Amino acid sequence: MAKKPKGEFAARKLKLRRKKFRWKDRYYKRRMLMLDEKADPLEGAPMARGIVLEKVGRESKQPNSAIRKCVRVQLIKNGKVVTAFLPGDGALNVVDEHDEVIIAGIGGSRGRSMGDIPGVRWKVVTVNGIALKDLITGKKEKPRR
Repeated sequence: MAKKPKGEFAARKLKLRRKKFRWKDRYYKRRMLMLDEKADPLEGAPMARGIVLEKVGRESKQPNSAIRKCVRVQLIKNGKVVTAFLPGDGALNVVDEHDEVIIAGIGGSRGRSMGDIPGVRWKVVTVNGIALKDLITGKKEKPRR
């Protein structure tokens, strides 16, 4: 019966053994092989700049009934197209096509979608360099480009 090495000079062997068994932990394995960064359109970054291609409405999941206002955004860094949610009342009136927006994660568990919006993992933070919140409340105006 093979046992763990014990004794004064067993530290190296114990360390190697622990290293080997860590690969059985699925979160460790995903982190080490960077699987989530590879699948992530933002490539592991917290935020990304993009250009608005079109405005879309997404129906919310049961038991809610609403059309959540979203935009299709093409990221500048890699050209990938993602759907981003527009938080706040009347946010869709502020954002136009070809605007430059910054998107961030929406805050779902492990980078997944949040709440009742199916498949939407990002939200719009700024529009043309001005915070979306300020544009909605009317504190600031969108710059004319």
